[in-house]
Amino acid sequence: MKKALITGITGQDGSYLAELLLDKGYEVHGIVRRASTFNTSRLDHLYKDPLVDDTKLYLHYGDLADAVQLVKLLYDLQPDEIYNLGAQSHVRVSFDIPEYTGDVTGVGAVRILEAIREAGLVNKVRYYQASSSEMFGKVQEVPQVETTPFWPRSPYACAKVYAHWLTVNYRESYGIHASRGILFNHESPRRGETFVTRKITRAATRIKLGLQKRLILGNLDSKRDWGYAKEYVEAMWLMLQQDNPEDYVIATNETHTVCEFLEETFSILDLDWNEYVGFDKKYERPAEVDLLIGNPEKAKSNLGWSPNTTFKELVSLMVEEDMKIAQQEKALSLANLD
Repeated sequence: MKKALITGITGQDGSYLAELLLDKGYEVHGIVRRASTFNTSRLDHLYKDPLVDDTKLYLHYGDLADAVQLVKLLYDLQPDEIYNLGAQSHVRVSFDIPEYTGDVTGVGAVRILEAIREAGLVNKVRYYQASSSEMFGKVQEVPQVETTPFWPRSPYACAKVYAHWLTVNYRESYGIHASRGILFNHESPRRGETFVTRKITRAATRIKLGLQKRLILGNLDSKRDWGYAKEYVEAMWLMLQQDNPEDYVIATNETHTVCEFLEETFSILDLDWNEYVGFDKKYERPAEVDLLIGNPEKAKSNLGWSPNTTFKELVSLMVEEDMKIAQQEKALSLANLD
């Protein structure tokens, strides 16, 4: 039985990856930060009745800012694969907390790579670094591929570039089997509610049911390459199954504006978004990224991976799930009135 360790396991990608690995027979371990409230809702469905099924999922308290704990954990677990998905991943927020973003998103990767060396796992473990299309920023070519030069436009993107190149450095210096996945925007019903796509689908369904009146957004003209997160985590796994570590762009090679996402969401609900959506400059970034679109040809050729969910299918999937949540919310509010 292979053993995998996932940082950021409580997030969108981490939960889908945990599902995938458990289905493949892995023993899965995840690092979670201590908090005053439970933050494992995306994983709750993976815990089965211990009297019936022995679910091989284990969570450990830790933090990407705590190097000592990372070394101890890796030494004790001796994992076969490590997926570094943990980060302060909100681009707009990274302008407000740049130092913290750099420490966790950037230096956090160094702490894991050093922990691999300290725990004596250099020749045993395979490492995946979650890189981001935001690293391309002010894009130098369209579409973007693995060799496109970076021009990061946010503290988050700068931190990701640092972690990206440190991964190469450790691969070349110490021979670690380390691959980097440059993932373009990927969404799902598990996307955090502060991210624009989920913010839109969540608000639209609440507006439809009379639970909310308005939605305020920033730049509607930004163009993004949106895919389905559940499919993207399979690409992560495939990278670590290869004999040689390499780097891959994971994307759909199709771009849509935020405005198009709005139109598609509200049209599914038979609503005109113009009647409900407003603009506030505070939601704009100090330095915008206008266009991101990736060509996943290398992943298709080497990994046999390609996206299967269309833009319209993705939006529909998110709206459907958020409508269920909105209906539950409305039912609860009506019950409280009785």
